[in-house]
Amino acid sequence: MKLQSRDENDVKIVYLEGEMDTVTSPEILEELDQLRNDGVKKMLLNLEKLDFVSSAGLRVFLATAQQLKSSGGDLRVCALNKEIKEVFDISGFSTLLMVFDNEAKGLAGM
Repeated sequence: MKLQSRDENDVKIVYLEGEMDTVTSPEILEELDQLRNDGVKKMLLNLEKLDFVSSAGLRVFLATAQQLKSSGGDLRVCALNKEIKEVFDISGFSTLLMVFDNEAKGLAGM
């Protein structure tokens, strides 16, 4: 699992690549928590290169969204491939999180 990020104005865009499962999810949660602890309030997760997400990975997204929201921040996700979109749709995460087709749409209004 690989995580990279870049800044776009006051938004941290985070690129996730690989598989998010019970083994990799704790590490990703720790890295996202560190970004929050460093003062990031707005995050856009680009999932274009995410190959797999388990329920453990979904919990990371939900926990991060709740923590950002409680501190006045915002979490959005974008660029879901077909497999990840299907997982989001089946699990109901498409309605729990703000999901966008691409980065430009995800960043709009943030």
